[in-house]
Amino acid sequence: MALARFGRQAKRPYGLCVKMTAVAVLGLCFIFVWSIFASPSSSLTTQRESFDDIGEPASAGMKKVSSSSTQSEEKQPVKHETSQARKEDKKVKVESDSEVKGEKKVNGSANISGNEHESRRKNQKEMSSAKKGKVKPKSNDGRTIENGQEGEESEDRDSNEQEVQEVVDGKEEEASAETEVNGLIEGDDDLDEQPDQVDLEKVEDESNEPKTAGKKRKRKGPLFDPKMHYVWKLCSTRSKHNYIPCIDNDSVMGRLQAYRHTERSCPRTPPMCLVPLPHEGYETPVPWSESKSKIFYKNVAHPKLAAYVKKHTWVVESGEHLTFPQNQSEFKGGVLHYLESIEEMVPDIEWGKNIRVVLDIGCTDSSFGATLLDKDVLTLTLGLKDDLIDLAQVALERGFPAFVTPFAHRRIPFPSGVFDAIHCGSCSMPWHSNGGKLLLEMNRILRPGGYFILSSKHDSIEDQEAMTRMTASVCWNILADKSDEVSEVGVKIYQKPESNDIYELRMKKNPPLCKENENPDAAWYVPMKTCLHNIPSAIEQHGTEWPEEWPKRLQTYPDWMNDKEKLIADTDHWKAIVDKSYLTGMGIDWSHIRNVMDMKAVNGGFAAALSQQNVWVMNVIPVHAPDTLPIIYERGLIGIYHDWCESFGTYPRSYDLLHADHLFSRLKNRCKEPVSIVVEMDRILRPGGWTIIRDKVEILDPLEGILRSLQWDIRMTYAQNKEGILCAQKTLWWP
Repeated sequence: MALARFGRQAKRPYGLCVKMTAVAVLGLCFIFVWSIFASPSSSLTTQRESFDDIGEPASAGMKKVSSSSTQSEEKQPVKHETSQARKEDKKVKVESDSEVKGEKKVNGSANISGNEHESRRKNQKEMSSAKKGKVKPKSNDGRTIENGQEGEESEDRDSNEQEVQEVVDGKEEEASAETEVNGLIEGDDDLDEQPDQVDLEKVEDESNEPKTAGKKRKRKGPLFDPKMHYVWKLCSTRSKHNYIPCIDNDSVMGRLQAYRHTERSCPRTPPMCLVPLPHEGYETPVPWSESKSKIFYKNVAHPKLAAYVKKHTWVVESGEHLTFPQNQSEFKGGVLHYLESIEEMVPDIEWGKNIRVVLDIGCTDSSFGATLLDKDVLTLTLGLKDDLIDLAQVALERGFPAFVTPFAHRRIPFPSGVFDAIHCGSCSMPWHSNGGKLLLEMNRILRPGGYFILSSKHDSIEDQEAMTRMTASVCWNILADKSDEVSEVGVKIYQKPESNDIYELRMKKNPPLCKENENPDAAWYVPMKTCLHNIPSAIEQHGTEWPEEWPKRLQTYPDWMNDKEKLIADTDHWKAIVDKSYLTGMGIDWSHIRNVMDMKAVNGGFAAALSQQNVWVMNVIPVHAPDTLPIIYERGLIGIYHDWCESFGTYPRSYDLLHADHLFSRLKNRCKEPVSIVVEMDRILRPGGWTIIRDKVEILDPLEGILRSLQWDIRMTYAQNKEGILCAQKTLWWP
């Protein structure tokens, strides 16, 4: 009736006004309904490139405490690659970094209110203070102290992190980081999109905080929600107990059995499940150095490994162990004879003196790295993603450095000019194909004057000619080309030039020299380039001089290293902490510690302090932090770039000890799911392994609860002046 009456009214002369009014009312109703039911994920947002205009939130009632030991810091611009390069492959370039942000869910829980900021011009950066949060850290009285352990106050070792210059595909962007007076530096980094879903059940406490759909805001308050409870699930992936999230592809197309990507590609949602133990069970790894000769078979069990063991003599199945006979190798006559023959061909190759850091391409016979280790050579093995036999996992179980990554189109995560030598044994890599991209990548990471050692049994004439043309085009000097009668292996040894003069003498400028604005150290999700980078010539560039012989190299600081006094102080600082605290005061049995990772290494001071222990340390430089990885390699140590918002390139149960010094503080506003970092730590740490975390109390308190939910054993906590240490041990099994 009402509609009929409305229709009759509409036919009158003034019906036009009624119609327009009705349309307007209906439109407003539609907008109102849409604004209520619209999902935050459906709103159009842009990616921030910087958070320089946002002040650091502080907990209510907490004041900054100045420290007499804290010194003013110098701003040092550095070059580094960020995860933005990966996003540029799939998205258009993001808008201005001063886009207004709305509220964001933290760990899938209730929205935590942040500060709203007005849009600024693209080149303008203004700092604004955030409102103080309402979450107070727990009292120090609730923390326990064991063995009379005294806390070490956090010193300013990140002084060179005050100003960060990030590189995306060779283009630099400046981002400033705000320095706390107590020496802790918070990261002003990207705020990624909220994940769609996680494989984790979360039971949320009731909260009266309003939930606002739409725009995102900077996360405010603690990094981990102290009100959150977690019910963990085991991962149900096809790769099961060998799950590597950014390499294993669980998407099934028909009856496709392969589950490895051809390139690194991480899930949209960070994995929030726990990797199960092998179904045959898991044994505490054989301690070093006994692990050099045998490991537990079931710890590295893989469907294709059994068939591989039957065909090779350097690894033998013996009961519940895999054993590695000392005189057996992929090389006839043994690997020791193979290494000595290389040194005879090129006397300048003095293993353990002139040559300290080596990259081994393709993980086959891990006796190569084992024998070089006896000569004080640190060999990092690159396990290729298509190595379905999982020999890199065997190397890690034996206690040798290794990591896993694809090697096809993108740069591998190392800076330029850091490896003293690169080795590819029984190599079948297509070095000359696709414009020689793979060989040019080796040229990028090889130190000027460094050696490329290539050995193979059967080379085709066509491949030999193509390789000869390619190495000549990059001006590599061939030092030796010999077939060893004992090992029956043909060995070629090339040397990279030490200066740019030889590049000017080329008849054909192919490959061309790279543009000056292309950063040779940018290596995180950066495609390989078909060009030659200039060899460093300025005194302030790394790679201009060959390092000192080992072990003098560890304590030598070349002229290109800025502020040598701070580097020396950093080394002394970590030596004191390791000697007085880590080795004696935490209850860690270091006889069972071999594989160690420093998750935020800075200058490698922690690894240098452990140089006299029977351990090796993987020094990780986060991609959002200043690029100090060349310093680490210059000291004769090894390391890698990584974004801790993603999974690390290694197998589950790879490391015996993880060390994180103020890592979580730096990632406070970067990762979608900060808890996923803890889940990743659980994945790569061996059962029975240890974790040492140094950070702010406001971060350690809820983090302790998360570790307890994972059934980790909290062995020691200590807090002083709002800084703390947490030492925890992962349980041997998951119920």
